[in-house]
Amino acid sequence: MTKQNIAEQYVDLLARAGVQRMYGVVGDSLNPVVDAVRRHRSLEWVQVRHEEVAAFAAGAEAQLTGRLAACAGSCGPGNLHLINGLYDAHRSMAPVLALAAQIPSGEIGTGYFQETHPDRLFAECSHYSELISSPRQMPRVVQTAIQHAVGRRGVSVVALSGDVAEEAAPHGGAELSAGTDRPSVRPADHELARLRELVDAAGKVTLFCGRGVAGAHAEVMAFAEKIKAPVGHALRGKEHIQYDNPFDVGMSGLLGYGAAYDAMHACDLLILLGTDFPYSHFLPRDVKTVQIDIQPERLGRRTQLELGVWGDVRETLRSLTPAVREKTSRRFLDRMLHKHAHALEKAIGAYTHDVESLTPIHPEYVASVLDEEAADDAVFTVDTGMCCVWAARYLTPNGRRRILGSFVHGSMANALPQAIGAQFLDRGRQVVSLSGDGGFSMLMGDFLTAVQYDLPVKVVVFNNSSLGMVDLEMMVDGLPPHGTGYPHTNYAAIATAAGAHGIRVETPGEVRGALREAFAHDGPALVDVVTDPDALAVPPRTTAGQISGFALSAGRTVLTGGVGRMAHLARTNLRNVPRP
Repeated sequence: MTKQNIAEQYVDLLARAGVQRMYGVVGDSLNPVVDAVRRHRSLEWVQVRHEEVAAFAAGAEAQLTGRLAACAGSCGPGNLHLINGLYDAHRSMAPVLALAAQIPSGEIGTGYFQETHPDRLFAECSHYSELISSPRQMPRVVQTAIQHAVGRRGVSVVALSGDVAEEAAPHGGAELSAGTDRPSVRPADHELARLRELVDAAGKVTLFCGRGVAGAHAEVMAFAEKIKAPVGHALRGKEHIQYDNPFDVGMSGLLGYGAAYDAMHACDLLILLGTDFPYSHFLPRDVKTVQIDIQPERLGRRTQLELGVWGDVRETLRSLTPAVREKTSRRFLDRMLHKHAHALEKAIGAYTHDVESLTPIHPEYVASVLDEEAADDAVFTVDTGMCCVWAARYLTPNGRRRILGSFVHGSMANALPQAIGAQFLDRGRQVVSLSGDGGFSMLMGDFLTAVQYDLPVKVVVFNNSSLGMVDLEMMVDGLPPHGTGYPHTNYAAIATAAGAHGIRVETPGEVRGALREAFAHDGPALVDVVTDPDALAVPPRTTAGQISGFALSAGRTVLTGGVGRMAHLARTNLRNVPRP
């Protein structure tokens, strides 16, 4: 048997950890590893145009599967381009292993051409970042990096010089020492007992859910039913908890709607379930609060707690629900459900009904039609900015759809790269990128990656020729928008010239047909929708003094607009609820 070199051993370890592809841009110090991928029987090299896209694509894969994904960059500027996507993956708890190729090992520390120190540069956006300077470190460093990424859910970075990658690997030992399934964490008995006491003593309890409720939908519903609690959610909890939820009172936060804010402030006990909700202005200061999270470092860092419980949501509720006393009164729950339905009824038709002849096209209408036409198991990737608003308000979760975005890191241009990663994972699943024209144009070069690999990604560009969210930020600070406009651009023509299917939409009546045409196309397609740049409005009862840096200190909702089919869901939940 031919002896492996370091590059081959690295690639073999990734394959054993379940990695199926490595995203990156080939070059110089990375060449030995790329050649090892070329010769490996089960690992694919995905050639992107920009390394930032490589990191975002790997992060999307990892978020959708929970398994390790991989990306790579050549020395100096090549791996520096990874950093934004790696920050996003790390803050999204996506297990990603990044290879940061390094200059020749004998030149490190001399100011050599393209010299950087990736083991230092990536320390803040990773759980583990180390340089392999000697073959004797293999395979332990790579095994440790994989275990950090998978076990702690985040990024690991390995720096490796090209000359070291070509050296012979030590014999044996290239095995993974840990599994890839994360164990459940059950709280201590005394914590569960104290939590039970708090729940039993509270007359009105509200649950507020984040991404940590993934996989715990049934447990949250059973708990809410027993204690008659309204259930609100943050944006990252939407896809996991809003569907099939008769206790739903909407979303709180910058893009919130419905009665979630009221339910959180009017209760006796607020229980934060698997959320690291960052906007403390939306959290009550005079309500007893409990937080349940599998990440103990998050407990209490957003608001003062009566009790912090270290455990995952599913296991905690499985232990807690049988122990608490069932509450008999639904008065608080029913009042919040009525308030929620009333709030949505007032907003539902604002921008989505009777607009078929109005131009420019209302982006809310586009999002509403997109929600209706997209597949029941579609993966939506969402650009930061106004596209987050439309996704929060109009995309309807059902337990099968997925919604990815840069919801914690808040990067522009994430949607197209994440769509590429999601589509590589499953070519048969519908993947839709909701892209702003600002975000799309920032990394537009990688639309060519979708064309090159014939990925059937569908890109819907909300083309308002502006950075709409920045416009709003400047206006609420009393500043005239400046530097936020773009020249009118025909992105459909660019897509067609690139070899994809491009469709330009300038009137509302064309929206539905264009989306159906794009979804029916068996390759990459782009729908360029010219939307209203003035589709921004601050609620009339909110003054500029209440808004600072796009954060409401005392408000409930940042932007007006409809809320898609969520109003129907709210009405459904009221069918068997008596009027207060």
